[in-house]
Amino acid sequence: MVQVKTDETTTIRPSLRFLDLTVIVVSLVIGMGIFRTPAEVAQKAGSFDIFMMAWVLGAVVSMIGAFIFAEIGSSYPRAGGFYQIFSHCYHPAFAFMVNWITVISNAASTALVAVMGSEYLAPLLFPQWDHDVTVGLISSISVFILFLVNLAGIRVSAKILTAFMVVKILLLIVIVLSIFLLPTSHDMRSTVVTNSTSWLQAFGLCFIPVFFTYGGYQQTMNFGGDVALAKRTMPRSIVTGMLIVLTIYLLVNFAYVHALGFAGLAGSKTIAADISVLLFGEKILPIISVVMFFSVLAYVNVSVMSNPRIYYAMAKDGVMPPAFMKVHSRTQVQQSALTLFVVFILITLFFSRSIGDLLKFVMFFDSIAFIAAAYSIFIFRKKMKGLDHSIFRMRGYPYLPWFFIAVYAIITMVIFTQEPKTAWVGFLLFLAGFPLYKIFVYFNRKNNHGL
Repeated sequence: MVQVKTDETTTIRPSLRFLDLTVIVVSLVIGMGIFRTPAEVAQKAGSFDIFMMAWVLGAVVSMIGAFIFAEIGSSYPRAGGFYQIFSHCYHPAFAFMVNWITVISNAASTALVAVMGSEYLAPLLFPQWDHDVTVGLISSISVFILFLVNLAGIRVSAKILTAFMVVKILLLIVIVLSIFLLPTSHDMRSTVVTNSTSWLQAFGLCFIPVFFTYGGYQQTMNFGGDVALAKRTMPRSIVTGMLIVLTIYLLVNFAYVHALGFAGLAGSKTIAADISVLLFGEKILPIISVVMFFSVLAYVNVSVMSNPRIYYAMAKDGVMPPAFMKVHSRTQVQQSALTLFVVFILITLFFSRSIGDLLKFVMFFDSIAFIAAAYSIFIFRKKMKGLDHSIFRMRGYPYLPWFFIAVYAIITMVIFTQEPKTAWVGFLLFLAGFPLYKIFVYFNRKNNHGL
């Protein structure tokens, strides 16, 4: 009996446009971080000057990173591109080792962000219920709904994402407007006590939360196969999206200090809510809770859109089962890959007590991945010299890429110094990816020979 399949293919058709991809870039970067990490940065900085210096340096380095990844994306636009560039420039085993733990870490990060958003909504919807149970329930339902949205197709998901991003941007605009609507805090330039022995050490400690907040744009590489005219559209979207993000971040951080004062910011756990109360009074809190929840859903949704494309690229390279390469012909959805990633998120939500330990090495791993990915620009330049003049070329080469790599190397050393246990756990998990890679390759080859 012959089975005819009409709903599956192994080819992704380009369906994303400039605006879609630009919104994805902004969504990948602006998660919950900007509403949480500035307080931590203020605590580590100790003073307003160091605080703003850290965010400005983060903006400069991230913009350099945007130009680097714009060129890489233009040079090698592929579905699951963040895996593909490692596989193309280095070795498939190294590509697998980096990406398998990165995707799992991203699932844990996504789960934690969903929990953060649900914490705003839980007291509003179910004030009498157990808080932890309610947060877990809302988080799980939200992720499952976004799973169904993504099953409907990438264009539908992109439209939902645009709606979520409008809500988030409006909230950020309100925060920026507080610069003009609220009086300057009397302790705007106050200082807070830190554990640092010098301004240089304080500045270095700010790197981890600052660059964690600026990160995410590298995942744009995963949509290379989904973008029409990728060589032109990807660099334009990445650079435009990052310019929007950097402008918003610098204005928002200044607004935080302007409204709450430096010490007030350092001691705040709900920054956006605190500023909103100053602007509109206590009655605004329910509205802010809903807005924050939908702001979080924007990040969760784009993470659910992005990460399955890495599985697709791995399956195409023969290092994951072929099922993850199948794409629905109508919706352009990788159903198996999408399902696996959502399962990872739901499992992490179920065992949420271990999320904190898992996330400690996310930034360590991101730094390693950033360094290796950024170095690939030198490999692409050498391989493609004079071959394709339509490819985007960044200015400042090779000095700016080396500067970018040096900054992330410093972040890696800071984590090793401050959190050696975390660094070693992350490194050992990275090494564990090698035997896993060998197992997948072995069984894929065995299955192919058996056909």
